[in-house]
Amino acid sequence: MTDEYKTIEGTGEGYYTEKRSKFLAFAHHVETVDEVKTLLDGYRKKYYDARHVCYAYMLGPERKDFRANDDGEPSSTAGKPILGQINSAELTDILIVVVRYYGGVNLGTSGLIVAYREAAADSIAHCTVVTRQVEEVVSYSFAYPMMNDVMRIVKEMAPRIVSQSYDNTCEIKLAIRKSEADQLRQRLQKLSFE
Repeated sequence: MTDEYKTIEGTGEGYYTEKRSKFLAFAHHVETVDEVKTLLDGYRKKYYDARHVCYAYMLGPERKDFRANDDGEPSSTAGKPILGQINSAELTDILIVVVRYYGGVNLGTSGLIVAYREAAADSIAHCTVVTRQVEEVVSYSFAYPMMNDVMRIVKEMAPRIVSQSYDNTCEIKLAIRKSEADQLRQRLQKLSFE
């Protein structure tokens, strides 16, 4: 298993037109289904006069939580092509919404598939794609006199300090790349036995 994944920063907008039908595409960085629902509600309100608001999303570094929705278009002509673009770009933590304004001419299933796919691809093309690391949080409790030893390990391995408290018993929470978490845990545990 790799401990990296690709996602987007911020938002990107795309556009496609075919036989007077307009397809407005919006790509967003999202991390929860609640964020997805909030954004979808916003698009449905903003584009209340549009015929269809179709979407697809992919969540989590493992890319196991996803959904595609045709919103009244013929089955698999909208959501699946949008999801296909997310998959071909190997992205996660992303929502792509495509709003369709009907132009009076039916596009047929192949025309719809092309239109939704191209609109989604254009929105991804207008995004900044970033590679992020899957992190694991390591918690460690220790006596105050061990502070220098703990901080030396923190300096050498460079994890991100999530939280720390210094009292009779000190507690530190560190976020580190998943592949290095066991090594950090072992080095900290070793301090307890020195």
